[in-house]
Amino acid sequence: MGGDVGPRVTVPAALQALASNPALKLLLVGQPEAIQPLLAHQSAEQISRVEIIPADGIIANDAKPSNAIRQSKGTSMRVALELVKTGQAQACVSAGNTGALMGLAKLMLKSIEGD
Repeated sequence: MGGDVGPRVTVPAALQALASNPALKLLLVGQPEAIQPLLAHQSAEQISRVEIIPADGIIANDAKPSNAIRQSKGTSMRVALELVKTGQAQACVSAGNTGALMGLAKLMLKSIEGD
């Protein structure tokens, strides 16, 4: 749901990635009513590789990371990171608030040991 203009740019970009990689499956996290219309003209094969995970909250791009972390419950960013944490997703890509994403990821996913 993030980014400067939200799903109308991020969803088509995600669909481009889907088209270029036949093994890719996507979990699009956000408001279904904002995402579904952007999927309307996709092939049945592409749609079969997309799942919409509902999340109503949004972290504003100008939110301070500390505030965003405290108020992140129910946001698309937090839900996406929870999917990674529980093994339901292998990665999280966000066009949203980078500071909030890094802070939440460090808090929720920890750092990889080693290098």
